Amino acid sequence: MPHGQLSRAEAASILVSAFSLEGKSQTLFRDVPASYWASHAIGILVENEITFGYSDGLFKPTASLTKGHFSTFLARILNPEFRQRPACYSTENKKSYAINVPVTNVWHTPGKTRPIDEISIQAKPDMKKWSSQLTISQKLWLIGKTDTQALYGDPVEIIKSSGNWHYIAIKDQAKTGHKNGYQGWVPKSHVAASSINDTKCPIAIVDAKIATLYNVAKWDDKQKWLDVSYTTILPVVAEHGQFLEVLTVEGNTKFMLKRDAKVYADYASIPKPTAKEIIDSAKQYLGLPYVWAGTSAYGFDCSGIIYSVYKNHGILIPRDSFVQATHGKAVSRSQLQPGDLMFFAHNGGKGAVYHVSIYIGEGKMIHAPNSSRSIEIISIDTPLYKKNHSGSRRYLTSN
Repeated sequence: MPHGQLSRAEAASILVSAFSLEGKSQTLFRDVPASYWASHAIGILVENEITFGYSDGLFKPTASLTKGHFSTFLARILNPEFRQRPACYSTENKKSYAINVPVTNVWHTPGKTRPIDEISIQAKPDMKKWSSQLTISQKLWLIGKTDTQALYGDPVEIIKSSGNWHYIAIKDQAKTGHKNGYQGWVPKSHVAASSINDTKCPIAIVDAKIATLYNVAKWDDKQKWLDVSYTTILPVVAEHGQFLEVLTVEGNTKFMLKRDAKVYADYASIPKPTAKEIIDSAKQYLGLPYVWAGTSAYGFDCSGIIYSVYKNHGILIPRDSFVQATHGKAVSRSQLQPGDLMFFAHNGGKGAVYHVSIYIGEGKMIHAPNSSRSIEIISIDTPLYKKNHSGSRRYLTSN
């Protein structure tokens, strides 16, 4: 067939065979199912960065191979310097906004902070120092002044501004009466504008308590750029041995150890967790002091640790306990299974919900109790909590 056409799939098979290319790629194009006869060869070309398909996510395996594409494939095989994976992100005209500090408190009123709060509202806040220095009375003062925190990279909407402060909505934190998410004031320096579209990038969810971002792919304290908290989500640009190259809010790239995060194609592809995974994640914070409004590894409040742990495992639940108590599937005390959420209300369980815990089995629960204590495991029959138990909810589909 001297005048026949060579398809792109046939070319992939020929090139892999001719140059003994090896590898295994999980990248499958929408028009190349795993059962397709050339899917393995096409995957090897992708892994070796010989081809990346079309911008619409297709490989077009039955299309005729052009001379230009054949020359490109051949050049990339013969000269590795030509193998440059296209970036998963691009610049666009519209702006979006995100938190650009490790953790920021979200305040009711702008500028109404105390001297001790200065280190938390600086352009480069030291939240570890701030939270560890708070006395019990200073923690109690936070009640009614702030209700939540936001983490590095959390997408936000700027609703209005006043002086050095922005009034924002945190899109991933659902709150009753606020369709755009939890709202409050943060320092302007804690929010950055971005023109980057990173929706095609895989994501890394920080699974360590604290993960360090480095300027280079090297475990070197002198190259530290920023420490970020558990459940921080970052776009992944590339992998380099033990490191992930991740995208910052400002559009630069930094490096973090692979062991500190889990990588997924996107948030929707995170596998649904087991009860054990939820409980084990919460248990790693046993002994961590309670911080009102906390959603970070520097300190959690009762609903904050549950929101953070569930988010880390691909389940976005409401931020506050009284809203968490209205979602999921209602279960009776006798039907409790590990991973279920237990809620507690004033007036012997008949009033307003004020507290939440995770049932861990064997008649025990883990919770962040109050400003004078730390995250702990106790019996669900502890008198106060047995008296005020108002109901339970199940957010897990399997245990």
